[in-house]
Amino acid sequence: MLTTACVALSSLAFVAGHVLARARSRRDALPEGRCKDEATFATLHIAAMAAPALRTGLNRDSARKAVRHLRALLGTHAVAITSTEAALAWDGPCTDDVVTYARAALATGRPEVFAGEPHGAVVVPLTVDGTVVGALAAFDDEISAALVRTVSEVGRWVSGQLELAELDASRRRALEAEMRALRAQISPHFIYNALTTIASFVRTDPKRARELLLDFADFARYALRRAHDFTTLADELTCVDRYLLLERARFGDKLRFSMQVAPEVLPVPVPFLCLQPLVENAIKHGMRGRRGAGEVRVVVRDAGPEAHITVEDDGAGMDPECARRMLDEDPAREGSGIGLANVDLRMRQIYGDGYGLVVETALGAGTKVRLRVPKAQLSSL
Repeated sequence: MLTTACVALSSLAFVAGHVLARARSRRDALPEGRCKDEATFATLHIAAMAAPALRTGLNRDSARKAVRHLRALLGTHAVAITSTEAALAWDGPCTDDVVTYARAALATGRPEVFAGEPHGAVVVPLTVDGTVVGALAAFDDEISAALVRTVSEVGRWVSGQLELAELDASRRRALEAEMRALRAQISPHFIYNALTTIASFVRTDPKRARELLLDFADFARYALRRAHDFTTLADELTCVDRYLLLERARFGDKLRFSMQVAPEVLPVPVPFLCLQPLVENAIKHGMRGRRGAGEVRVVVRDAGPEAHITVEDDGAGMDPECARRMLDEDPAREGSGIGLANVDLRMRQIYGDGYGLVVETALGAGTKVRLRVPKAQLSSL
């Protein structure tokens, strides 16, 4: 992505020089410094207007939105954008030969110049990751070497934006694949233990067994549903509640649980399945090797622009280095369940490195996991 950005900047720098040359020819009275500043500003402004459409990929809608800005950037009689098969959009009087011209550039993979009356054309290929995906054609009454170079640089910049669009799409696909994998990582040990617990009540307390089976169905429906990347904190807490009903049936009075939630944060959007794994981890480590009762506490506070969540157990704790290794382990490791590493990775991917999990622990001192969630909903991932 850094290489793509550098190419885009160098291309815009050259185009700014072309705009400056045009400005000088029209405004000889302006001081050179002021003319240069205006040319730079105009180039960056026009590029900024075209970029959002191009960042959605190459299609008719994005081409239609971007082509008029590209024409303004080049200052030519007309500009057209094509795919590998057809003209997608154009601005200005455009010749019917644009598709023919584009095919020539697509075949060679390099800029092509065509003479014509009353307008000639410069056509450059558009590429994404080395593959030609379309062409940019500029029509003007005078085809100079400077125009050919400028159209080529604008084509490189457009290609850079299309590559960034592909990177965005790849990132979304990766996150979607990760979410599908996440649903498949619901701890098999929990499922086994839950069903075994329910089975233990079938004869002794059929009514309790039926209630627990419905709770298990509700939990599974939430955890395995085809959902968006975000849910509400209220829904996530409901999932935790269903999970805890099953774990309480398993551990009985040995498991104590308390939850303190500020009502105003219930509608806050949170990443899907970000809280239940923390509670599962607290029970897993808090109850391990205990003879007496163990307690797990969840506190959700309103912290202005953020919701702050802590999940704490009073178990044996662990060495801080061990906690660090837990966050660094492979989230996809088979048999690990969802785990802290998966939640930590997703939080960092969605919100930035500053929003990873914070684990406070020591031997004999229990474990506390802190999670911060911005209240503002991010765009789709």
